[in-house]
Amino acid sequence: MTPERLRVLCLGFNDVTEEFPFGPETSVFKVAGKMFALSALEARPLTVNLKCEPENAVRLRAEHPAIVPGWHMNKRHWNTVTVGELPDRLVRELIEDSYDLVVAGLPKATRLRLDRP
Repeated sequence: MTPERLRVLCLGFNDVTEEFPFGPETSVFKVAGKMFALSALEARPLTVNLKCEPENAVRLRAEHPAIVPGWHMNKRHWNTVTVGELPDRLVRELIEDSYDLVVAGLPKATRLRLDRP
């Protein structure tokens, strides 16, 4: 997966914005103002921090050396994923799971507006 494909994938969900609160080199993708992914898209290797349910985070780390505790994040809830070392399909699923997890924590009215019950 290329940096541009990662960016397009993150921006493809409802109500997503790309912001740069940590400087121009780090893209932060938010849904309804809440972060679900962040990546230095020009960095090599390409990595992305994604939110994850704690039990799944531990399992994914055990199964995939390319998934480690979230760098500069709450290690219980965030993973850092080295994109090029995993199948694109798995990376897409992890991004979607992160988005869904953040949406699930939003107020009901916001979730309904996003067509996510």
